[in-house]
Amino acid sequence: MDYTFLLVMALIMLSTKVLGLASERVHMPQVVGALIAGVILGPSCLGWVGQTDFLLKASELGVIILMFSAGLDTDLDELKSTGLASFVIALIGVIVPLFGGIGCYLLFDNDPSDPQNMMKAAFIGVVLTATSVSITVETLREMGKLKSKVGTAILGAAVIDDILGIVVLTVLTGFTDPAVKPLMVFGRIIAFFVFLGAVGLIVHRVFIRMDIVWNKHRRLAIYSLAFCFLLSFAAERFFGIADITGAYFAGLILCNITDTREYASRKLTVLSYMMFSPLFFASIGIKTELNGLTGALVLFAAVLTLVAILSKVIGCGLGARLMGFTNYDSLSIGLGMVSRGEVALIVAQKGEQAGLIDPHMFPPIVLVVIVTTLITPILLKFGMKRETPANTEFTGPEAERLPKLGPQTRA
Repeated sequence: MDYTFLLVMALIMLSTKVLGLASERVHMPQVVGALIAGVILGPSCLGWVGQTDFLLKASELGVIILMFSAGLDTDLDELKSTGLASFVIALIGVIVPLFGGIGCYLLFDNDPSDPQNMMKAAFIGVVLTATSVSITVETLREMGKLKSKVGTAILGAAVIDDILGIVVLTVLTGFTDPAVKPLMVFGRIIAFFVFLGAVGLIVHRVFIRMDIVWNKHRRLAIYSLAFCFLLSFAAERFFGIADITGAYFAGLILCNITDTREYASRKLTVLSYMMFSPLFFASIGIKTELNGLTGALVLFAAVLTLVAILSKVIGCGLGARLMGFTNYDSLSIGLGMVSRGEVALIVAQKGEQAGLIDPHMFPPIVLVVIVTTLITPILLKFGMKRETPANTEFTGPEAERLPKLGPQTRA
């Protein structure tokens, strides 16, 4: 048996913590340091750590636990009140990046002799529609703004964004692969929410009963996490919806069972903070290689990055403004949707496998993912300095019982 994975874990945990504290010293979220640690350790810099099956699975657990915790911390009543707003934000936040990516690709590679050129351009647009809210979740959590109207709108929009992205991706691949039937996707999405409603109703009642019988018992945290994993598996395996979406809804189902939520969230914070979150954030940098970038591709990557940032800020910000948010809060919501993270990497990888993304186009996409992931916490830090009613965490007995995961608890 190869025990190198123990050394890899030690390197990641030490480097993410040291650089996380260093980033905190310069008034940046700790997640920035964790992401930089991954880039430094990975093949793009020192090359000490490479992508392995263990790291891939451990980082996936990290993002699932992170999204489950985000679901637990969500105010369900507030999410219901911002449901329409989240949908509008997500819808415009998909349309604008989609056309922005298409235009950017055609500007640099407009080859009319290639019959699939427009398809390739469309797929670049699909990559830009992806949103990885896990980075934003951790940043807002550290800033003490996750459980606010702005934070809830971002989380809701990101979940809807994931579903819309799946629809666009499947429809696009349906044009190249006769085996894929785009109409089946709509059926799967409807079936998922029917399944979610039925399972959620049963599980919610079961956990209410367990909450009364086993108040704050450790088995509640174990059963909660097991439910999260089961729903994540079911979403991905049976409905073709991202596992992190299933994890978030698992937390959402349990979020208004006060004692279960409080106890499970506190236990998961330790589990995530000690191991899985550092592995996830570091893996984003570790899994990427930026070799083979020519001058033209660097220019394309720079323009594509600018389009990726502006299209989400403008698209999601416009949606938020249309739904009654102030200009300042609309900008904050747009900034919170900038990060592409692992979602865009997965989409790009599927595009490469389908022949819709040329191999030489993959490094610029990876660069876009890294830059947007690194820059999102920084943009949020400076873009949400001012306290507003919409970006201030809810107060009251329920909010007071929620675990606070700001810098004071993460030293």
